[in-house]
Amino acid sequence: MKKSKIAVFASGSGSNFQAISEKTKNGELDAEIVLLVCDKPGAPVTEKARLAGVPVLELSPKSFENKAAYEAEILANLEKNGTEWLILAGYMRLIGPVLLDAFPTKIMNLHPSLLPKFPGKDAIERAFQSGDTETGITIHYVDEGMDTGPIIDQMRVAIPESLEQLKINIHKAEHAFFPAVLQHVLKIKTEVKQS
Repeated sequence: MKKSKIAVFASGSGSNFQAISEKTKNGELDAEIVLLVCDKPGAPVTEKARLAGVPVLELSPKSFENKAAYEAEILANLEKNGTEWLILAGYMRLIGPVLLDAFPTKIMNLHPSLLPKFPGKDAIERAFQSGDTETGITIHYVDEGMDTGPIIDQMRVAIPESLEQLKINIHKAEHAFFPAVLQHVLKIKTEVKQS
């Protein structure tokens, strides 16, 4: 099967980037990461990408006139290597019209709650404080809203006694579930395109 060309967008430690990268290398995910896009130059994810041999684009949005100019620079880099999908893995920024128009229904995001509950920042903390017995993770297509795009799949995670343990459990679930869902979606879309 032809490998889908994906760009991973991340802002922080890069644990989900690493999980995706490992699955592409061991053949569980039929994709090639052609670029890492990071909006926080020097974030730990950039080092993980370089160690994995993935080209890195580090851009500070503040150094651009506006969001459209920032995204236009990203888009120019994505087009150079034939990127087909944008995968948001801990990217703490809303996607704007420039990228949404260029990749309609080709942008997926991972969010650490059972959407529509707890969209936006600090979702794990807010779920823990809510008194709910479970939370989880959601993988969804990206639209112009904050975690409002169509849901692709969800996985439930019980809320334990401590916030630290919940964070560990959520990240463990993400690292297994996100690449598996990506593989499922990419496989279906590739088969549809080929038929």
